[in-house]
Amino acid sequence: MDWLDELTWDAQGLVPVIAQEAGSNDVLMFAYMNREALAQTVQGAEAVYFSRSRQRLWHKGERSGHVQKVLEVRLDCDRDVVLLKVEQLGHQPSIACHTGRHSCFFRVLRDGAWTDVEPILKDPARIYSS
Repeated sequence: MDWLDELTWDAQGLVPVIAQEAGSNDVLMFAYMNREALAQTVQGAEAVYFSRSRQRLWHKGERSGHVQKVLEVRLDCDRDVVLLKVEQLGHQPSIACHTGRHSCFFRVLRDGAWTDVEPILKDPARIYSS
């Protein structure tokens, strides 16, 4: 049996993926992968996701340079969520979010309102200018 067959794929052939920074254990982002994206991720040791909005594979950092080197791939007990332990590469400081922040999880619910609690480390216009 192929190891990819052991995952529980949703009706669109996708599985949710959490990217966690290996050194800090910060949760950097959440995305989806299809079979091809997960196979490429394992083969190349760099994160490749499936963009639902663009309906295509997306090699993390292909435009921004903020590549995720994959150190470990884990599967949850129900076999329907993948956890990537990654090293966030690229320009320093470490940026995983398209908003120019370290993590995509930069908002906290406080007193019934979402509050940004992480700074923008680099202007997204400068990240995606090329």
